[in-house]
Amino acid sequence: MIKEVIVVEGRDDTVAIRRAVKADTIETGGSAINKMTLRKIALAQERRGVIILTDPDHAGERIRKIIASKVPGCKQAFIPEAEATRKGDIGVENASPEAIRHALARVHTTVEGADPLIDWADLIDAGLITHPNAAARRMTLGNVLGIGYCNGKQLHKRLAVFQISREEFAGALAQIESEGL
Repeated sequence: MIKEVIVVEGRDDTVAIRRAVKADTIETGGSAINKMTLRKIALAQERRGVIILTDPDHAGERIRKIIASKVPGCKQAFIPEAEATRKGDIGVENASPEAIRHALARVHTTVEGADPLIDWADLIDAGLITHPNAAARRMTLGNVLGIGYCNGKQLHKRLAVFQISREEFAGALAQIESEGL
């Protein structure tokens, strides 16, 4: 049983979560999160903790940002897009139980206002910004670290708020290099 309540977008996501683990969920009902849902999430965070697990797409990212800004201290889990896509449809409901368990095993806690351990120059040197394959490299890095795909600016922020260490960063870069990116 997962102690925290998992926030998902819809009923099909809840079904997928329950195929993978024993857990309670709160469904946002899509990207138009209402005040009542945010109150439920805040109460769950206060009493049990919350893990945000939204679809790896723009709408899921928007929901994740809204929740994180309104309910501080939530944990976050990410399923790579490739593991959440079936027949062109992207969503948690398409992820295998193994992919869901793997994402939940690599949960990150947001530490707002934390000093970055990886600076902008490190991202440039690593070919994650201003590099011909920067987007593909960021995608792979996000999957390896379990922080999801994002643009360069968001990557810098996520590395800081999730307090990704230089060692974790270097290990992920080594894996990217071994994959030939």
